[in-house]
Amino acid sequence: MKLIAIRHTRVAVSAGICYGQTDVPLADSYREELSEVQAATAGLKVDAVFSSPLSRCQTLAKAVFAHHPIVQDDRLKEMNFGQWEMQSWDTIYTTPEGRHWMDHYQELPTAGGESLPELHQRVADFVHELSRSTHKRVAVVTHAGVIRLLKSMLENQSMEAVFSNFAPSYGGVYEFEIK
Repeated sequence: MKLIAIRHTRVAVSAGICYGQTDVPLADSYREELSEVQAATAGLKVDAVFSSPLSRCQTLAKAVFAHHPIVQDDRLKEMNFGQWEMQSWDTIYTTPEGRHWMDHYQELPTAGGESLPELHQRVADFVHELSRSTHKRVAVVTHAGVIRLLKSMLENQSMEAVFSNFAPSYGGVYEFEIK
């Protein structure tokens, strides 16, 4: 099965702000970025479309795949950063808890939020369920963290490698294979 992962377009949040599962609005550049995503997916035929329920993904999914039902799936949400949501990363880094988490992000939960292993389990559950379906090609409109984990799982790369060497771009389209 082919899995086409699409990251949402830019959001109307200042650079350097942690926004994880906060439902933030799209940036003014949305129309232009939508055109780029539509061009990148022109002619793409899919059996099913799945999306994070957050509006930044739903809006893009509905525009790109207007003739398909969109299945919302909570497992496709970005990581829950808990108390750090809508705070600047610089502020987070200056706290002892934030620095400790950065040194151990692969196992520790965020302040009042979830851990990378919990996010990994959500995404793995989604992929496992999808692998048991009869779909041949699916589209998933989601977030950078989820796309990184898809790359890790489906291309057998370490989480450390994908989190340090792979940054999904806003409106980026990535193809994976579920075997």
